Amino acid sequence: MAAANKILEQAQNRAQEQGYNYRGALLPTEAYQVLQAMPEAKVVDVRCCAELDWVGRVPGAVEVELMTYPGMQPNPHFVEQLKEQAAEDAVLLLLCRTGVRSDKAATLLSQHGFTHCYNILGGFEGDKDEAGHRGLKTGWKAAGLPWVQG
Repeated sequence: MAAANKILEQAQNRAQEQGYNYRGALLPTEAYQVLQAMPEAKVVDVRCCAELDWVGRVPGAVEVELMTYPGMQPNPHFVEQLKEQAAEDAVLLLLCRTGVRSDKAATLLSQHGFTHCYNILGGFEGDKDEAGHRGLKTGWKAAGLPWVQG
């Protein structure tokens, strides 16, 4: 638990340095270490259902679309849907494809009373490599962390 608290403190410092409007910013490996040490922490995957089905998902993650497919329109019920699955004081580790939507989700949730929102930098698939492919350079998959497909 002490190791997890140290990681979360580093994430808080990183968020302050970058000017983020939520509790902290974690590297994927840090997020996984927090999950191992704090089973009550939750990965909240905000990707659309199509991405989860076609690209892959993190086992045990709470899945609530920030943007809906098709059309990638904002989900007007996002905050309420998450409130049904997580307490406002829970440690939430937000994940999307590259870290952009999860940044928005962490900000939105923080504005609605969630006090421990952490964005997972690089997201599930991360940056494109030299060949234009994701999932090999940065992010959850590239770090070799648990995920399933199909």
